[in-house]
Amino acid sequence: MKKIRLEISGITYSQTQSGSYVLTLSEASGKRKLPIVIGGFEAQAIAIELEKMAPNRPLTHDLFKSFCEAYNVMVTEVIIYKFHEGVFYAKIICIKENEVTEIDSRTSDAIAIGVRFNCPIYSYNSVLDEVGNTKELGEFDEDDDSSDEDNIEQLELDDPFNHDVYSDDNDSIEELQNKLKEAIEREEYEIASRLRDEIAKRTF
Repeated sequence: MKKIRLEISGITYSQTQSGSYVLTLSEASGKRKLPIVIGGFEAQAIAIELEKMAPNRPLTHDLFKSFCEAYNVMVTEVIIYKFHEGVFYAKIICIKENEVTEIDSRTSDAIAIGVRFNCPIYSYNSVLDEVGNTKELGEFDEDDDSSDEDNIEQLELDDPFNHDVYSDDNDSIEELQNKLKEAIEREEYEIASRLRDEIAKRTF
């Protein structure tokens, strides 16, 4: 069965499920999209890796990566292989000494781990044909018990910097860098990401 490569195109606050987020995966060579509802913790874990933030202590998915590397296990790809009754199913493909293992996983966890290994994300035409479209999209669960315990603020990969909340136009580069350090120490990675972008904008 031919695999279709997907790319992460956005993480936005869910309009239908309080405390949840919508992870949108887009077809790399097409226009179909998969909108998947995920928990706040998983959304944050994916976003901080994409933004290359460095948490003070390893998150769960960072620990998984360290564990794999300690035992010479590499994650080579993530496959969203089924969509059934509104739920996505995924698996992580691992390899050690030429032995390949498939591990069943929630979609959000698989992607949070996959981005840490910089590995590709795939699905199949059957899944994309059933769910993916170019018109108005609904929201579909990644699992039937998606966590909504972490009600953090909206995470959007392309969200503009909010001067009113995160900085003042009169802040110096040094002041912004201090705010960035404090945000990372408080594990406020969305704020840290925006501060980093503002620093980069002013220094180039």
